[in-house]
Amino acid sequence: MRAHPAGPLHGNIAPPPAAGPAPTDLGVLDPQVWPRSARRVDGELELGGRRVTDLARQHGTPLFVLDEGDFRGRAADFADAFTDADVHYASKAFLCGQVARWIADDGLHLDACSGNELAVALAAGFPAERIALHGNNKSLVELQLAVDAGIGHVVLDSFDEIDRLVPLGEARVAAGGAPVSVLIRSTVGIEAHTHEFIATAHEDQKFGFSLATGDALTAAVRVIREPGLHLAGLHSHIGSQIFDTAGFEAAAHRVVGLLGQVHQATGEVLGELNLGGGFGIAYLAEDDPVSPEDVAVRLRSVIAAECAALGLPVPRLAVEPGRAIAGPGTVTLYEIGTIKPVRLGASGAPGTPLVRNYVSVDGGMSDNIRTALYDASYTCVLANRSSDAPPALCRVVGKHCESGDVLVRDLWLPSDVQPGDLLAVAATGAYCWSMASNYNYLLKPPVVAVRDGVATEIVRRQTLSDVFALDAVLADVPAPSPAIDQPAPEHAAGAQS
Repeated sequence: MRAHPAGPLHGNIAPPPAAGPAPTDLGVLDPQVWPRSARRVDGELELGGRRVTDLARQHGTPLFVLDEGDFRGRAADFADAFTDADVHYASKAFLCGQVARWIADDGLHLDACSGNELAVALAAGFPAERIALHGNNKSLVELQLAVDAGIGHVVLDSFDEIDRLVPLGEARVAAGGAPVSVLIRSTVGIEAHTHEFIATAHEDQKFGFSLATGDALTAAVRVIREPGLHLAGLHSHIGSQIFDTAGFEAAAHRVVGLLGQVHQATGEVLGELNLGGGFGIAYLAEDDPVSPEDVAVRLRSVIAAECAALGLPVPRLAVEPGRAIAGPGTVTLYEIGTIKPVRLGASGAPGTPLVRNYVSVDGGMSDNIRTALYDASYTCVLANRSSDAPPALCRVVGKHCESGDVLVRDLWLPSDVQPGDLLAVAATGAYCWSMASNYNYLLKPPVVAVRDGVATEIVRRQTLSDVFALDAVLADVPAPSPAIDQPAPEHAAGAQS
């Protein structure tokens, strides 16, 4: 981030960013941004057949509402587009036991980025042979868990990791097992058009073996010569939230070239090519994500042409959508607490001040860090009612002790929004709950799955007792009941409505 945390005015960087002209309908739900089941009934937002006021009353706020039909429908879209390929759900976007079971039941694979993500998937009963383990610093304990579980692939990321895995593979072979199946993650030098913190295939970063320096080829040759390891194929990932398929096509070109180098150096024909994820979604109406069908057609075309030119058979393709499956189908509900109008200066009309309303809600950067971390853009609507009031320039902020605690930086809301109203922020299914924290001792919200009018809590709300239990001094101290920022006791976890 290269901005003052309190905003552009304080950093003397630029004028306040424009929210654009106010839309004619402040309550419209763009179908590209909102969950597939989202609609308004008598002015109120409804998700999965449930009105948001009912959900907030039953489960409290903040609240993640996950449209199960949307989530599983997008997973099916990728599976249908990538026939004769492996679709790995990137679980770092959002993982819980129920999600792991959905993905397993729907026939997808899963990638984990830590031993604990792997443990969650295994505990949920996910088939180990359909799991790949990622990570730039896998510990010996994590690698041992992967080997003992018999997962499908370990995605190797460094020479140190090869050194750690080789003895585990040798021990497995000595015990009569098969060599550990691995992929080499290659850094292909593609600068994806995305935020610098989530671009992962340029040379100067922590992931993978560089293709340009020859490290990727060296790693592949090393693994092929290790009897305890089996090099199944190559992996590449160029970044996140990417709309242009040109980067994926360029990456495919370079990784297939590495397949040719490996064949030339060793005679081995590798059978798998995983091109990662990073497929963008629409956070705003102007965003234009590429469909799974378009990505599949273009990648297949490039890979087939490159393999033909090298005289190689076409390897089995794999992709790793996470955000593109989990992101669009979840909405976060908040309750407005405080509204503070702030004068910014002249609006252009003589003597007319520009006013921005700071609309404070009962969550913030502890449940959605992405605006503060990546300068990410979101949109939201007044959810509990409709309004014909004229538009007002607003900034939706959280309740944390940080000026940078912003959820939606600039947007238009009805000028009659008031404390007690509900706001719904769209497209919060990826990297919001999974990156949540207890900053200022706020508690992590629950996740409620909705479908066909039924709401089921799949992750319960964290309690202050949960937090006290980790504190050496407070572990045996009763937490306030009901705890601050908790729903009433009748809204306790496990409720199904």
